[in-house]
Amino acid sequence: MKSFIKYLRRTLQSDAQADRVVPPSGFTAQLTLFAAGAMAFLAVFSLALSLAAGRLAERWGDELARSATIRIAAPADQQQAQTEAALRILETTRGVAQSRALTDEEQSALLAPWFGSGLALDALPVPRLIEVIETSERMDAAGLRLRLAAEVPGAVLDDHSRWRAPLVKAASRLRMLGWASIILIGAVTAAMVTLAANAALAANAQLIAVLRLVGATDDYIAHAFIRRFTLRALIGAAVGMVVGMVAVLVMPRGGDETASFLTGLGFQGSHWLLPLLIPPLAAAVAFVATRVAARRTLEGLS
Repeated sequence: MKSFIKYLRRTLQSDAQADRVVPPSGFTAQLTLFAAGAMAFLAVFSLALSLAAGRLAERWGDELARSATIRIAAPADQQQAQTEAALRILETTRGVAQSRALTDEEQSALLAPWFGSGLALDALPVPRLIEVIETSERMDAAGLRLRLAAEVPGAVLDDHSRWRAPLVKAASRLRMLGWASIILIGAVTAAMVTLAANAALAANAQLIAVLRLVGATDDYIAHAFIRRFTLRALIGAAVGMVVGMVAVLVMPRGGDETASFLTGLGFQGSHWLLPLLIPPLAAAVAFVATRVAARRTLEGLS
């Protein structure tokens, strides 16, 4: 690693004579700058997507893991009594922070997306719902089910495990998709820089031949191309990163009650420092890609 850093530092040192080998402007310069900037811009959003998906998975997992629902499916004349019995059991259950029966208005609001507003619960055999919030030590779901079965025959405990696992899995896959996108962006950047370097080398084939005649080594010529394209990638990626961070910053935000995945797409806390790694990484990708392309092309021009 130390030898690589030393080699990289030596390669990036300014050399006015070597810089004349690579054209300072033109198609290759514009292509490298644009590719690095565009890929850095997309990398910022991919990074934000991955981090937001991770937060989403944690939030869904925590919220659903700490809540449960009890359904009281009993005849109308027994429903109230069984609801009160279930609440008394929950009051003495370890791991239950609080519990309450949902009101008719709250249950109507839950059914509104399917049956419309203004639904009369008396018209349907709707079970009474009890919301259960757990403490950090969690409750014994199996033991609670046994107590409910013995004392409240119409009660059914739903600990949300069948809902929690698919949601967390989906958010985790979305996070993996974000990281995979970053890897693909790096690969595309390497391909574009390689293309630009090959074009610059081919366009300067005659100049390279003259340099060889006067004693210039392939290492000297390769260093000139590597330095120029690495700096172009660094500058382009820095501009794209800044534009991407500004775009993420101005995205709409929602409060806790209206927070969704899109409004939560962004960086939080120390995560704002992570995009700063994109320009150095883009420069490293350009360094490796240009070095490989220069070596291969110079061998072909021998």
